Amino acid sequence: SIYEMFGNECCLPTGEVIKVIGFKINKLIASICEDNEVRQFSAKVELPLNFPGLYKVVADKTPYVNVEEITRKVSIGPTRFGHPSFYSPEDIKVANLTIKQGEQITFNSVEEVNGTMAVNCGVVRNNQVHSFTFPLSQEGKFYECEDDQIYTLKEIAEWKIPKCRHRIVKLSTTLKRWDSSNPLPENFDGCLLLTPVYEVQAVMKFRKDIVHILSDLDVEVKDITDHYDISSFLQPLSLEDVFERTSKEFPMVAEIIEGPLGSHKPCNSLYKGREIIIYKKYQATRVLASEIRSDSPKRHFLIPMSYKGKFKRRPREFPTAYDLEIARSGKEQLHVVATKAFDCPHQELSSVSVGDQFLVQQCQTGKVLEEGRKSLMDVLACEQILSDTYKKVLLPMYMEGGFVEVVHDKKQYQLSEICQEFHLPFNVKVSVRDLSIEEDVLAAVPGLQLEEEITDFYLLISSASRPLESWEVPVYRFTMLVHVLHKEVQAVAPPVAKTRVEEISEEQYYMLRRYENQTLHPPPRPPKKP
Repeated sequence: SIYEMFGNECCLPTGEVIKVIGFKINKLIASICEDNEVRQFSAKVELPLNFPGLYKVVADKTPYVNVEEITRKVSIGPTRFGHPSFYSPEDIKVANLTIKQGEQITFNSVEEVNGTMAVNCGVVRNNQVHSFTFPLSQEGKFYECEDDQIYTLKEIAEWKIPKCRHRIVKLSTTLKRWDSSNPLPENFDGCLLLTPVYEVQAVMKFRKDIVHILSDLDVEVKDITDHYDISSFLQPLSLEDVFERTSKEFPMVAEIIEGPLGSHKPCNSLYKGREIIIYKKYQATRVLASEIRSDSPKRHFLIPMSYKGKFKRRPREFPTAYDLEIARSGKEQLHVVATKAFDCPHQELSSVSVGDQFLVQQCQTGKVLEEGRKSLMDVLACEQILSDTYKKVLLPMYMEGGFVEVVHDKKQYQLSEICQEFHLPFNVKVSVRDLSIEEDVLAAVPGLQLEEEITDFYLLISSASRPLESWEVPVYRFTMLVHVLHKEVQAVAPPVAKTRVEEISEEQYYMLRRYENQTLHPPPRPPKKP
């Protein structure tokens, strides 16, 4: 018989045929370094993959000696995590392109080119991507580039720990609610040396679930792949695997064989053993919103464009004159009150006192006297509101002060109207809740900041027994394994997707923000001093 302990098989019967479907990091052993010098690691602790926090990856200083070693040890794949970057300390000539020393090379995918396995790569020059291929035999020293993104431990385990190597990470966010059960020291701000502990994932012929076998299980096995019909085993698919299938393969009938895992589940009807119909895959626009509050933690939401509630405007806050320029629009004149005084060192420009009111006009170039010479400076033209008149003033664009918006608009807006007529971020409060849903979670929030529009990926799923009851399932925030059943789907039109407001965790919020429009960089803030 097969014995199970803590979710892992600890004994396998002689003669059992198993099909290995993958290797997965089960947990991490973390050696603690309490400073940032990465010199000496002391205590070791065990961390589960769902351990909280966001982390920055420290670049590995050990080079790879050829491209083939990179493809063996580093995860390269179609998702946004699977595009690692390297640099060479020497120039490399490929076809009609010379890769300069130190230039960042992004590895995008591995495929066969003219009968030879190669890696599709790219370098960015003058905001243009130049693509080329590296044969696996390409030799040289390849070092990891510094990575400025932040990751959860689970993402690091799945994508950022090369095989047969360790990974050093640094905590990027302060852990909330530290207590004695937390294995890390209180107020920890150092580095962790992560060593993965693997498990083998396998399926058996007469079992529908996935078998998890720890890599240190003492058992002898024999490879019989060439002498056995492996098609008799079920093929587990993640939601990402399903999404990568062609549109012609939908709809499909599937059975849930593991999961679902994830906070804020779309419904309670998705459980292990349930037969479901997956109608289609698609992308949909959502508005990422956060609760307005001075203390933390804030709640975060993804709001569908089909949300039927109405919003009223709330005042926005602006820390600099530069932010006023970004926020102004042609629809209406921006009216603000200063909440912080600013003493301008230039006579040609205006100082600001607390309570001063301004109508923002436009950004322009002004002349100021600096060290006896006139120089040009970006300034913000405004009209200062006095008791009985208006006064034209110029504010330095670098000015760090504080302004709060005066809202004269009492209109109630649909979400789509706000996105069309105003620049995000935009502050609002629900004035009329969405009556089409049983509980509108946004109605109880005192204030919301609508931050940006994002594009997310979904599967439309229903129960096989109740096909008219459907759910939108987010592909990258919901963990579930399914097995496709070879059953025909009755020729019915896909049900209308019931969109909902989704509350997301802080980690999910930062994951969405860091990858959205990452090719579009906002203009830099002007310097604090001219």
